[in-house]
Amino acid sequence: MKTLEEQNRAPMKLWEPDGFPFEHEAMQQIRNVASLPFIHHHVAVMADAHFGIGATVGSVIATRGAVIPASVGVDIGCGMVAARTPWTANDLPDSLKPMSDDIEWGIPVGFNQHKEHRAAYREWASLAPELQTILAKHPKLGTKHDKALLQLGTLGGGNHFIEVCLDEEQRVWLMLHSGSRNIGNVIGHYFIEQARQEMLRQDIHLPDRDLAYLSEGSESFRDYIQAVWWAQRYASANRMVMLETLRLAVAKYMPTWKVNTPLDVVVSCHHNYVSLEEHFGSPVYVTRKGAVRAGHGDLGVVPGSMGAKSYIVRGKGNPESFESCAHGAGRRMSRGAAKRAFTLDDHMKATAGVECRKDRGVLDETPGAYKPIDVVMKAQEDLIEIAYTLKQVLCVKG
Repeated sequence: MKTLEEQNRAPMKLWEPDGFPFEHEAMQQIRNVASLPFIHHHVAVMADAHFGIGATVGSVIATRGAVIPASVGVDIGCGMVAARTPWTANDLPDSLKPMSDDIEWGIPVGFNQHKEHRAAYREWASLAPELQTILAKHPKLGTKHDKALLQLGTLGGGNHFIEVCLDEEQRVWLMLHSGSRNIGNVIGHYFIEQARQEMLRQDIHLPDRDLAYLSEGSESFRDYIQAVWWAQRYASANRMVMLETLRLAVAKYMPTWKVNTPLDVVVSCHHNYVSLEEHFGSPVYVTRKGAVRAGHGDLGVVPGSMGAKSYIVRGKGNPESFESCAHGAGRRMSRGAAKRAFTLDDHMKATAGVECRKDRGVLDETPGAYKPIDVVMKAQEDLIEIAYTLKQVLCVKG
């Protein structure tokens, strides 16, 4: 970890991986955030950091008296869930293609959603009343209660994925990456615009309009906190509904006597969210934009690319990172650059041995588009320790 101290900015603490310096555009975003008057103590930048919208992906921003909606982003509550199963590598069928097809049949991916409400009612029951309150107060959100219900238990697109993995003992793990779907996107965009309008009303000039903020005590601040925390709960529920669907899809191919054995070591964590915590003696709002909470003993998930290892990690509670760690390998190039840089043959070689898409439509997600996960893990040894090392054998991309 290194510290940058510059005039008129909060200190910046960087966990920069060897051989992969943060790009100029990301560093400028970090400096822009550090110049804001409500930053608490310093800005922490994780090893997988890269250029984002407003705030750098991979940054941890503690604030007093304000929040920045764009620093949370529009995939509110995006995160991971992973669980160890009773099955082993010897239980897996010789071909994983039918299993992959069944997973995609049960869990809609991309822009798809369920055609009916299915089995999500139990999770939905605790979410529906508050959403109705939010939508009634903010009809300009422009979405409907039913759409959020139909998308509960769906993956989405982009870098969201579902994987079947093996750990060091050849135990089968189920893992997936997703967030709050359309409802989180709508809430994020709505309050980002609310914050921009607030800056105009107050004649506040910022180095980047995506750093527009809402001040604590204002009605818009209270409404945003209610909505963003609701979306984070929805994202968690979304992942748990999918995890059960995934378990049933995989169980179809497993020895009968193990089918009803419960999952254990279930790890669920956000990596795009805001929470109220205490750091350096003060209650603050902590925004983790592409970062995982890594308090002492906390379990988290740090995935690699679709051809690399992933890790279940245990936090060390390092205060300098606001008890956080990286959320993955981190992109080393944009999606467009990846499509230009890699061929389908490159992708086939990088994902050898993994049942996954082998077409040009996923070249922007090919392993070479990301930093090597081992380099990222090495850069954050003071933040986490490895509990389990996973290697995927099946990957479904959104």
